[in-house]
Amino acid sequence: MNFKQLEDSLAVKPKKVLLFFYADWCEYCKKMEQTAFKNKDIINILNSNFYAVKMNAESDEEIIFDGVKYSNKNLGKSRTPYHEIPLLLASRKDVELSLPVTLILDKNFTVQNRYFEYLSPK
Repeated sequence: MNFKQLEDSLAVKPKKVLLFFYADWCEYCKKMEQTAFKNKDIINILNSNFYAVKMNAESDEEIIFDGVKYSNKNLGKSRTPYHEIPLLLASRKDVELSLPVTLILDKNFTVQNRYFEYLSPK
């Protein structure tokens, strides 16, 4: 689902959220999509327990979430033109955003876990 669908769904039924940030050039992101996110057991767990959002970290889409407008202010200005949302949610102190990033948020949209690496189906 996308962020608009997520906001609507959270308003109707609060639930944990899994955010997956990727880029088209990221080989480990592609590998996760082909292995972990194609695994039937993982799909069942995600569908039962989470709202899952997949977002291209270099998206040029303007996103309004919780009344705030987010965009990619780095397009054409940076070698890594990351959107504001992954920069806000998936950045680490003094470390440039590295992909893939998987975040687990509770039903109040508070980050519970951050994974800055390829996650195998295990």
